[in-house]
Amino acid sequence: MTDSVDASLLQTPLYDAIVAQGAKMTAFGGWAMPVQFAGLKVEHGAVRSRVGVFDISHMGKFELVGGDPIAAMDPLVPSDLSVLTPGRGKYTVLLNNRGGIIDDLILYGAGPERLVAIVNAATTAKDRTWLEQQLAGSGTALVDLSRDRVLLAVQGPNAAAMLQPWAAADLGAVKRYGFVETDLLGAPAFVARTGYTGEDGFEIMVDPDAGLALWRSLLEAGAQPCGLGARDTLRLEAAMALYGQDVTEDTTPIEAGLGWLVHCDRKGDFMGRAILERQQAEGCDRQLVALQLEGRHIARSGYGVFVGGDRVGTVTSGTLSPTLGVPIAIAQVATAQAQIGQVLDVEIRGQRHPAQVVPRPFYKRPKP
Repeated sequence: MTDSVDASLLQTPLYDAIVAQGAKMTAFGGWAMPVQFAGLKVEHGAVRSRVGVFDISHMGKFELVGGDPIAAMDPLVPSDLSVLTPGRGKYTVLLNNRGGIIDDLILYGAGPERLVAIVNAATTAKDRTWLEQQLAGSGTALVDLSRDRVLLAVQGPNAAAMLQPWAAADLGAVKRYGFVETDLLGAPAFVARTGYTGEDGFEIMVDPDAGLALWRSLLEAGAQPCGLGARDTLRLEAAMALYGQDVTEDTTPIEAGLGWLVHCDRKGDFMGRAILERQQAEGCDRQLVALQLEGRHIARSGYGVFVGGDRVGTVTSGTLSPTLGVPIAIAQVATAQAQIGQVLDVEIRGQRHPAQVVPRPFYKRPKP
C-alpha cells in the first residue's frame, strides 16, 4: 500500500479525482486503485448502514454483438443462458475443457444480437483472448469497452433512494440481477442491480465524463467513497469468492460450492460437462467452506488447515469481520472435513487455533 504507485499501472478515468481526495493507493490487477479513503471500518460500515460508492472501472467490460450471442456463449459456460431475456442478467463462470473456472462473470441480455459481459480486472486480457478464440466463426464479435467506460458500484440500503432522483427509469422495478438502460443525470447509463458486497445496490456503466459527474454527485449527496479494503471485507462476509485467490483454473464449480451454476439438464454440450456430471454424481475430493475462528486470531490466505496432525486444507481468504466482530475465513478442505459443524485447526504463526465450518454466507442483509 502506498500513496504513490508505479506510473506504469493503468489508471481509471476517475484516478485524478480519487487521488485528489487523499485516497491511499495500491496496485491491483495491473491498475492503480484506491485501497481506502476514510478507513476500512468507516467505509465498510457505510455500505452496511447507508450507501458507499466504489470505482470499479478496472473491471473488464465486453459487448458480444451480432449473430446469436447466447448460442455462441452457451458451450463456454455450465449455466442455462436461455434466461437472458432483455433486461436480465446471469452470474456464471467461463470453463476450460477440464471443468476449471477460467473466470467468473455476469452476462446481461441486451437484445437478440447483444450481450454485455462484466469480467474480473486481472483476467480481462486472458478472457478476451479465450472468448475471441471460441467465438471465431460464430458470427458474434467481441467489443472491448474496458478502457472506454467508467463502472461505479453504488452499494447499501440507501442506494436506490439516492440514485432514483437522477434516473429516468423506475429503479425500484429493476430486480436483482436485472438491468435497465436509461438516462442518469441526463446521460445514457447501463444500470444493473448487482454488487459484490452482500447489500442491495447497483453497478453503473457510463462514459468517462458522465462517470466523473456521477461520482461527484454521489459524494455531494452523502455517499461514502470506498476502496478495495472495504470491498474485500464486505465480499468475504457475504462469502463471495475472489477469483485468483479462492478459485482458479484448477477449481471446478462443484469444488467451489457453485454447483447451482451447473445445469446438466440443459440442452447441448459445454466445456468440462463430463467431469462436472461425474462430480455431481460421485462427489469431489475437496470443497470451499466457510470457517469461523475462536478468539481474535485472523486466518490469512495460504495458512494450513488441520485435523489432528494431518493437513486437510488451506485458507484462501480471511479477515476479522467488521460487522460480526469475529474472525472469518474461506478455506479449501478435503470433502470429508467439509460438513457444517466440523471442528478444524488453522495454523497461524506456528500455533494451531480452533475453527468451525459454518453455513455460508457469514452475513445476510436484513429483509426490508
